[in-house]
Amino acid sequence: MQLTTAIDIALFTDFLSEKGMLNPNEKIEKVEIPGEGNMNVVLRVITGQRSFIAKQSRPFVQKYQDIPAPMDRIGVEHSFYKTVQGSGIDAHLPGILGFLPEHYMLFLEDLGQSEDMSFIYEKRSISDTHFDQLVSVAKGIHSSPIAVDYPKNLELRKLNHQHIFVLPFLEDNGFSLDGIQPGLEALSLPFKTAQALKEKVEGLGALYLVSDGVLLHGDYYPGSWMAKTDDVYVLDPEFSYQGPLEFDLGVLVAHLCMATGDTGFFDKVIERYNGRPNVQLVREFAGIEIIRRLIGLAQLPLDRTIGEKEQLLHLAEKWVMGN
Repeated sequence: MQLTTAIDIALFTDFLSEKGMLNPNEKIEKVEIPGEGNMNVVLRVITGQRSFIAKQSRPFVQKYQDIPAPMDRIGVEHSFYKTVQGSGIDAHLPGILGFLPEHYMLFLEDLGQSEDMSFIYEKRSISDTHFDQLVSVAKGIHSSPIAVDYPKNLELRKLNHQHIFVLPFLEDNGFSLDGIQPGLEALSLPFKTAQALKEKVEGLGALYLVSDGVLLHGDYYPGSWMAKTDDVYVLDPEFSYQGPLEFDLGVLVAHLCMATGDTGFFDKVIERYNGRPNVQLVREFAGIEIIRRLIGLAQLPLDRTIGEKEQLLHLAEKWVMGN
C-alpha cells in the first residue's frame, strides 16, 4: 500500500488493523500532512482515539521526484531511533509505534502542534534553551552505543555526497543560481574555480564516505528540528551513519551561523558540547555546509543580501582551508 493524502480511509484502516497497528475497534477518521517532507511521504493519521505519524520511503526523493533515492533509508531511520533509546535523550525524539519493513513504513509518536525550526532563519536568532538542548541531543546521539551491524547507509550517503561535496563546486551543474537571487551566479564562480578549495573539499568528501566513528544523525539542521514551546525534538535521521562526530557538529555550527549571522556560535557549540572534537575538522565541515547551502542545489529559506552571502562564503572558505 502506498501512502497518499488521497488514500482510501476504509482500506487503510483494514490494512493497519491487519498489521496490528490499530487497537481493537479503532477507526481512522482522516489523514493530513503534518508538514513539508523532503525525503519521504509523511502523514498524520487521526483516529477516534489518538493521532500518530506514518512515514513511507519511495525509490526517489519525495520533494524532488526526479532524484532517485534508496528505499531502505526508512530502515536506517528505524535503526537510529532504536539505537538512541535509553541514551538520556528520549524526551527529544518521537517514540516508535511500529515498523513494516516489507512496506517501507515507519509509525511514530505524533508530536502535535510543534514548529519546524527553520523559523530561526527568519528570526535570525535562537533561544538559549533551544540551543542548549540541540547541543545536548547531539552529544547524546554521539554517545549512544552502536551495534556492529548498524546500517552503513552508503547509497544514500553517496547521493548526499554529490550534493555536499561535488555539485556545488561544478561551474556547470545545471542549476540557475540567478533564478534564486540575481548576482548569486557571479558570486559563486570564484569558489567553483578555486582549485585548492576544491581539492580540500574532495578530501573531506572522501572522509564522509568512510563508515567509522560514532552514531551520527547525518542531517543535523533546522529542517530536522521541531520546537514545541521550550522543548526541542529531533526528527528525520534517514541520513544517519557511523562517522566522525565533527560532521554533525559542523552542520549544526554552519546553520546557527547562517541563521543568526553570529560566528561566535562556533565557540559556543564547542564549549557547550564539552567533549573532545577535532576543532579544525568541525570548522572544515561547517565551511563546506555553508558553501553548499548558499551556492548548491539544497537552498534554504534564507533571505540575505548578496553582500551578506559573500561574507559568509569568504568565512566558509577560510574555515575549510584552515586560515
